[in-house]
Amino acid sequence: MKPTILFSLLLAMASCKSSGTSQPAEDPVATGPDFCADSAYVYCQRQCDFGPRTMNTSAHDLCRDWIAAEFRRHGCTVELQQAQLKGYDGTMLQSSNIIARHTSADSTSAGRPRILLCAHYDSRPWADNDPDPKNHHTPVIAANDGASGVAVMLEVARLLNVADSAGVDVDFVCFDAEDYGTPQWYKGDSQVEDPWALGARHWAEEYAKNPESNISFGILLDMVGGEGARFHQEGMSLQYAQAIVQKVWSAASTAGFGTYFPSSAGGYVTDDHVPVNEVAAIPCIDIIPYYPDCKASSFGPTWHTVHDTMDHISKETLTAVGQTVIQVIYSE
Repeated sequence: MKPTILFSLLLAMASCKSSGTSQPAEDPVATGPDFCADSAYVYCQRQCDFGPRTMNTSAHDLCRDWIAAEFRRHGCTVELQQAQLKGYDGTMLQSSNIIARHTSADSTSAGRPRILLCAHYDSRPWADNDPDPKNHHTPVIAANDGASGVAVMLEVARLLNVADSAGVDVDFVCFDAEDYGTPQWYKGDSQVEDPWALGARHWAEEYAKNPESNISFGILLDMVGGEGARFHQEGMSLQYAQAIVQKVWSAASTAGFGTYFPSSAGGYVTDDHVPVNEVAAIPCIDIIPYYPDCKASSFGPTWHTVHDTMDHISKETLTAVGQTVIQVIYSE
């Protein structure tokens, strides 16, 4: 960690309260510590400072090790679940899912339920949706599509460590090899049936072999820091885990961020939550933005472009998602 980054991270944390209670004026029954957007923003920036975290690169591996170290610093036990996974073009991807477990220090908490929070941390190797075709082979910095979800999870882990009063424990999983799916410019046949969410599928397959960690439900965080984002109810989430959708959207309203979580349906998204539902049999929803009026993509104007940078990360959006997740955790 660079000294300047360490200073800015500590400064961001110092600016955030961690009193253990939060009662926004909009709803007096809100609960849990205050989510710190400044801290989450720095976590997002720190990932981007490594450059694009594309598969089989040193930037990817350095960022992986940094993320794991941060979770350990916040009191989690950490495991790297490593595997060689075949990409769409036959490339063998050196994949490492980061599994970080927060367990309460309360000696009476043995066997209590756990919640799964997850996001992917790898970057798209190609900006294949960029409006300029010259950028279609350029790696994406992935400030929103990758780093934002991990940043929210790191801040939640920090808060759990300092406000250890939640009634559930949390498994954080940073999925790898999510964004190596077939690029739009590729003209050949894919060598794998489904080239997306490879790390999540591997995690789900391993979990299914020994599903004894008391995970009651999961929340996937994907692109949760973008400007102007609104999180409609994603179709696969409604299909597999409608009760969890209602739980999370209700928590958003209680926390005072209901406008960010409209009750209308969004599109169906093939994302990391699909193998979590279908293979691991854990009801899991996807908090993912839906921009119905964006011509570039329903995922927003920066999706898979060279413009997915920190310039388009919103602290307000990070707060809306982060405080909603806190509300869910401390309401269980």
